[in-house]
Amino acid sequence: MRDLLRGLFALPRREPIADLDDWWRRHLAFGLAAEGRPQIDRAIIGGYTADRVGYAFASGYAAALRCLVPDLPSGEPAALCITEEGGGHPRAIHTALRLDADGGGHITGRKRWATLGPRARRLLVAVSLGQRDDGRNRIRLVSVDAAAPGVTLTTMPETPFAPEIPHAEVTFEDVAVAAGDLLPGDGYERYIKPFRTIEDLHVHGALCAWLLGVARGAGWPREIQEPLCGLLAGIRALALDDPLAPEVHLALGGLLRLAARLIEESAPHWTLVDGETRRRWERDRTLLGIAGRARAERLEAAWRAIDREGSPRR
Repeated sequence: MRDLLRGLFALPRREPIADLDDWWRRHLAFGLAAEGRPQIDRAIIGGYTADRVGYAFASGYAAALRCLVPDLPSGEPAALCITEEGGGHPRAIHTALRLDADGGGHITGRKRWATLGPRARRLLVAVSLGQRDDGRNRIRLVSVDAAAPGVTLTTMPETPFAPEIPHAEVTFEDVAVAAGDLLPGDGYERYIKPFRTIEDLHVHGALCAWLLGVARGAGWPREIQEPLCGLLAGIRALALDDPLAPEVHLALGGLLRLAARLIEESAPHWTLVDGETRRRWERDRTLLGIAGRARAERLEAAWRAIDREGSPRR
């Protein structure tokens, strides 16, 4: 962590990012500087050098995907395709994989709200193989070339916050995949379930780093900058731990409470920030609360797991 912070503070003044392509070039360039480091470091560096919340989020998301699936090509933008018309719960996944005799198969279905989907070259698609004996969906994750025959990507309307980050509706019409495109293990337990925490950690790491960059650039007091450094250290430590461990969820919940409190305490200092950055922040800070309900449910589940093991709730 010491070397990471020293490296952040030595970076040149952040420059305006023209568009999503410009962000991706910079994300890759700073990623080379973090070669050999864990993905959380790439998220933090990307967030610190971003000129707005949206691109900080994008760096966190891209790093989270590569933490989840390390074999993803580093130079190709990717998107995780889970959500369908009925939401992102495993029972809502109806996009189907019909297996062939050679272990490959064909995908048919439709996904929505695939983050960075319009620019993705590689799609990680949650598919159903039908129901298990207990009635639950059998989920697998499949790696699909976004340019494969039968794949159609349609850009969805901009969101009111972070409109720079596009989302896609993705249609699969009998898309052929090889046996090697099926990622090993249960799609839900090995990928979808841990990704919720992995994404939280990498995105919040990037956003806290972005805020630290704002604080340093505008000359905010050290009483704001120091807790931001502490938050980054805590988030980084958790990102290197087991994302399914209940203790990680408890600690993450505590860090996010501290982050929310620090954001409120920083409010008077935004007068020192340029008007465009301040305007974007007011527009985009809603992003921090996205998936808050699901996050709260995971935190409650973590407390229940701790209680079952005999540790009393404080």
